[in-house]
Amino acid sequence: MTTKVEKSVTVDVPISTAYNQWTQFEEFPQFMGGVQKVEQLDDQRLHWVAEIAGVRREWYADILEQRVEEKIAWAATEGATNAGAVYFIAAGPTQTNVTLELEYEPEGLVEKAGDALNIIERQAQSDLEKFKTFIESRNVESGAWRGEVGAAAVGTPGVEMTTSEGDSGKSGISPKVAAAGAAVAAAGVAAAAAARSGTDEKTTVAEPVAVEPVPVEETVERTTGLPGDPSHPHTP
Repeated sequence: MTTKVEKSVTVDVPISTAYNQWTQFEEFPQFMGGVQKVEQLDDQRLHWVAEIAGVRREWYADILEQRVEEKIAWAATEGATNAGAVYFIAAGPTQTNVTLELEYEPEGLVEKAGDALNIIERQAQSDLEKFKTFIESRNVESGAWRGEVGAAAVGTPGVEMTTSEGDSGKSGISPKVAAAGAAVAAAGVAAAAAARSGTDEKTTVAEPVAVEPVPVEETVERTTGLPGDPSHPHTP
């Protein structure tokens, strides 16, 4: 089940400054909580490493649409399943409304527990507030990329736009897992273990069941239906 988040903030800088700063993806760790590293591999491809609520996530994402001083939309191609867009609207000559829309798919017991506690939603709002503080304290962007990507038709992509199939074992629980998340996880694991224990118990005491041989022709009939910012430097 996917989760959608939408958060906004008004920053006291012109739209060009707010937008230009957001194109500096590799500087996201300076104001995005939990983001450890962002690498811009080419004009459209990014590599992310983050740790949120004690869960380490890694993913690659493609920028699907980038319009100067309007929006940047992306979707994951490998790793954590997520997609979204950030929109920029001038609120006057020296103010900009920044809206972040996210859609993601929690994976694993701890992450789903965090989702139930709205950790990602709170993190998104916190990140926007930190972006506001970051850019207003500088009052000038650290760099800019004014190129455009894709056709103006993506809108806000959802997880159906991703080609990622989840972490496939790449996510891990760090030693810093939040106590609340750990407690929920422990309760879930205990319940699952109890259920498995009950199942195993019944299986152990069950009497052997005689199975009649199935003709080859019938076996074949039953099984045939089975489904066999680019590498260029940023300009300050």
